[in-house]
Amino acid sequence: MIIQSKKVWLADQFIPAAIETEQGSIKRILPYGSTSADTDYLDKRIVPGLIDIHCHGAYQFDTNDAHKEGLRQWAKKIVGEGVTGFLATTITQSEEVLTKALKNVSHVVSEGYQGAEILGVHFEGPYLDMKYKGAQPEQYIVTGTIQQFEKYQEAAGGLIRYVTMATETDPDFTLTRYLSSKGITVSIGHSASTYEQAVMAFANGASSMTHVYNGMSPFNHRANGMVGAALRLRTMYGEIICDGNHSTLAALNIFFLSKGPDYSIMVSDALMAKGTPIGSKFKFGGNEIEIYPDGSAHLTDSGTLAGSTLQMNQGLRILTEEAMVPFNYAINACTINPARCLKLDHRKGSITAGKDADFIVLDDNYDVLQTYCRGEAQL
Repeated sequence: MIIQSKKVWLADQFIPAAIETEQGSIKRILPYGSTSADTDYLDKRIVPGLIDIHCHGAYQFDTNDAHKEGLRQWAKKIVGEGVTGFLATTITQSEEVLTKALKNVSHVVSEGYQGAEILGVHFEGPYLDMKYKGAQPEQYIVTGTIQQFEKYQEAAGGLIRYVTMATETDPDFTLTRYLSSKGITVSIGHSASTYEQAVMAFANGASSMTHVYNGMSPFNHRANGMVGAALRLRTMYGEIICDGNHSTLAALNIFFLSKGPDYSIMVSDALMAKGTPIGSKFKFGGNEIEIYPDGSAHLTDSGTLAGSTLQMNQGLRILTEEAMVPFNYAINACTINPARCLKLDHRKGSITAGKDADFIVLDDNYDVLQTYCRGEAQL
């Protein structure tokens, strides 16, 4: 198959080009109009498929639910917002619930599904800090051990690729170093770390931070906190929710321009409420949440912000059109940067010969006209 456009995102710029795919991979890139194309998208933008490394669910399914068909429907429908790969993300719960959730992801991956690729599991908790737990149920927060994590990884069939943890609660950074040595990304999150503790975690193998600004110690000019570390450690990845609710547009701009084009990661932190009407109520981590008119999710008992219903293509629009973030910073944040963070950039994250044929076609208003997952049109 050959598709082409006058605006294909190659080498940090839009270039007139044709993309030839074969058996799910990009075979070669050709000049626009140099060969007969199956589809010509003319002036519509073709960009790499979007990757969401922090999403709990959608369409009334949550990763912790452990329902095979719910996960399959999520993977199938999420291509409508341009997502071609994602990490099914857990929330702190009992060992029994988490084990079932991990086994469910493993079974679906091994048995087969359609749509966006399940790249693995983001294990958010239960190794968190009480002060910044957010919507995570405190009764299940524990200190992490290698032995317990190995049980979880066995249940997941080795699919846990990314772990959010409060590294300051990890004695001598033992689990942090272990996970890093196994190629698993350690992301500091729901953490009361000081700036200095965050630097030490980075030095001991932590390589990312979870939803920057949220669930972490704030910045002060004399006590820089986790937020200060996120801005200063420029070769540490930082994921950030780009819905305009979890952080102001100015805060998004400050983060991206401080971080640069290579280490920021856009995430949705979307809940099972994504794709449901405003005012819907759900259970999340054992707590009831309600969807507000702006699409954000809040705990009904306290009003605490608990997640989002953000669609990734709209996050891209918010970053570029409202937060005034340069397009290359914004598109990198949901394509090549998460791929590098997960050590999957050899096959994901850019339109390059030899990589998976994952790319999307965007309308001028950022609506997704078509999504290609491993060369197959999805819409």
